[in-house]
Amino acid sequence: MTGISKKTRKNLMLFSGRVGRELAEEVAGLAGTGLVPTQIYDFANGEIFVRYEESVRGCDAFVIQSHAAPINEAIMEQLIMVDALKRASAKRISVVLPFYGYARQDKKHRGREPISARLVADLFKTAGADRLMAVDLHTDQIQGFFDGPVDHLMALPVLSAYVAREYADQQLTVVSPDAGRIKVAEHWSRRLGGAPLAFIHKTRDISRPNVSVANRVVGDVAGRVCIVVDDMIDTGGTIVNAAEACMAAGAAGVVIAATHAILSDPAAERLAASVATEVIVTNTLPLEPEKHFEKLTVLSVAPLIAEAIRAVFEDGSVTSLFDGRA
Repeated sequence: MTGISKKTRKNLMLFSGRVGRELAEEVAGLAGTGLVPTQIYDFANGEIFVRYEESVRGCDAFVIQSHAAPINEAIMEQLIMVDALKRASAKRISVVLPFYGYARQDKKHRGREPISARLVADLFKTAGADRLMAVDLHTDQIQGFFDGPVDHLMALPVLSAYVAREYADQQLTVVSPDAGRIKVAEHWSRRLGGAPLAFIHKTRDISRPNVSVANRVVGDVAGRVCIVVDDMIDTGGTIVNAAEACMAAGAAGVVIAATHAILSDPAAERLAASVATEVIVTNTLPLEPEKHFEKLTVLSVAPLIAEAIRAVFEDGSVTSLFDGRA
């Protein structure tokens, strides 16, 4: 008998939907490849069609898509892309989520409510995803919603390095916009050399989404530049109120820093008119030109995602990329 040995060469392939394609192209460039040519279009009734223009058999596929408005279309498009890869015999499919849709619906506040963040994870598993990769999930527990590996990447090193460099000559206090984000603020404090912490005591009516009332600042902010940190800015009400509370408590200035710039109306107008001197976000979500304003700074997470993709593809460790909390 003649033995036959066959060595399989790994093949990295990156795919992007129509949402956040600029970020996907930047990631592909840093990963040393290009995006696979893909036909994506809508039928007259709104159904989405996807077809890849080259063979994907046996590849290690990474499907990049941010869940931006209209968010349900973005999610459905990515699910169809995963299904197409599975049916075309891709070897391994990793779903890359710069922003994970429905992440705020991670638990039941009252009876008869869904846990939509779990549903999204189930949908991707059913479609054929083997792995999820996301940037700054709203809560850590979402990692347990997917039956497979989840790489939870942190934008904290990107954001904190910028703040440390640009505000090196200032006395800083890290401020959480509510008590629930204190752990995030603690990680920021360590990154900024042990800067003191404060938080905003606020009330929220769970029956009224995107509405909160900032009551008072807990902690010493007088004469200091406050770095108000959060994972996302949606309508901007919470974080703008927090900035105003800091100034009312005697802060020398306020800088806002957040990973995900959802910026639903009227967030851009609120932030532009706020007491904050700078608003720092990342490009996990695409921003239309009308959402840009003078004091907005956008930092790229493409190097972070590209490095994580390379590590997963080469079966290396991704721990250092989500150990940005240390």
